[in-house]
Amino acid sequence: MAQDKPVFLVIGAGAGIGGHAAARFAAGGYHAVLARRSDQDGLERLVRQIEDAGGSASGTLLDAAADRSMEELVERIERDIGPIGCALYNLGAQIGNRALENTPHKTFELGWRLGCFGVFRLAYAMFPAMVERGKGTLLVTSATAAMRGNAGQHSHAAAMGGRRMLCQTLNAEFAPKGVHVAHVVVDGSVNAPDTLGKLLGDKWEDYKAMKGPDGMIDPAALAETYWHLAQQPRNCWSHEVDVRPHDDVPWWNDNPNPQIDSTGKGFAGPKT
Repeated sequence: MAQDKPVFLVIGAGAGIGGHAAARFAAGGYHAVLARRSDQDGLERLVRQIEDAGGSASGTLLDAAADRSMEELVERIERDIGPIGCALYNLGAQIGNRALENTPHKTFELGWRLGCFGVFRLAYAMFPAMVERGKGTLLVTSATAAMRGNAGQHSHAAAMGGRRMLCQTLNAEFAPKGVHVAHVVVDGSVNAPDTLGKLLGDKWEDYKAMKGPDGMIDPAALAETYWHLAQQPRNCWSHEVDVRPHDDVPWWNDNPNPQIDSTGKGFAGPKT
């Protein structure tokens, strides 16, 4: 299925950020390859939506923590579909709010594998071809935890902090070679049923009502930010941006949101 379009690869293509970004890049002339861990029906639905809108897309299930999984996917795309012009690493590393004694070593390590090591593996597999072509973009979805570690977030904060520093080192090495790496700090709640919606469960609708119509990040609007980053001329690259709703307090001034913190007062907090 060789394409005459550049490929936009999404690692973590759920119904929120990943799916909307894939749709935006497909509308802009890319062939979108959507990869997600599970839910074949949901994956096919996202691909159909892109195709129904006139775009080009394909999907695959991917266990990003498995050895050689991402590497083989990159090889297959470059061989059978086309050159990867841009990729979005959109996998989270959220394992929920856990006290230190309730965070097993394997659980902590899984957060690192998904949150930090996965970005390294994708870059390691993808960047040589981008360097050879002299162009390419890696967009990395990140979180407030990359900037500030809160209670109960040992694995997530360590993974996201490592993700941020890894993006900086990749920039230092590869920006002069034509590869643009952009670390996007999503500093707020995203209206995404696959992620925060699952975390909050039956409190999801109450939470959305409390936040109001413009109080959560719209993944379709965030997709426009990703599109802009990928189109920036190399004489004006953004390497890190932060986004949040208009009425949220930025991470450097904010206290943990009581609706989703680990104190036991919020929807996602431990039972007391």
